Amino acid sequence: MVSAVGAVGALGVVRVRKGVSKVGCLFVVLVLAATVYFGEKVGHAVWNYYIYRDRMVTEARFASHRTDAAIKRRIAAFADSLGLPESARNVIVRRGPNSIFIFAEYYEHIELPGFVREFHFTPSATGSF
Repeated sequence: MVSAVGAVGALGVVRVRKGVSKVGCLFVVLVLAATVYFGEKVGHAVWNYYIYRDRMVTEARFASHRTDAAIKRRIAAFADSLGLPESARNVIVRRGPNSIFIFAEYYEHIELPGFVREFHFTPSATGSF
């Protein structure tokens, strides 16, 4: 007969824990689900930043074939397609004799449990030709 306290077996004391592992597992699953849910929002913003910056690098690579206005227009249209804030469409292009610098700045507002966090992104790219 096994009691709630324990029983003595051949290898020592055997403890019976009714339901403790189920509650512990449930807690871990809830914490994991919350982390994934809120981490996805932050991850999406960071992913968009890297895609946006990659577009800037591409435009810098082909800058010798495009005007500054065309570069600004193409990057602003791409920011719009990603759903970035309006300030991400304000692209600054500085051109030197054999180089180019492309820059933008924007803030993403992400709602986390209990507060809103503002992330500041400053994608930029340089190129030479």
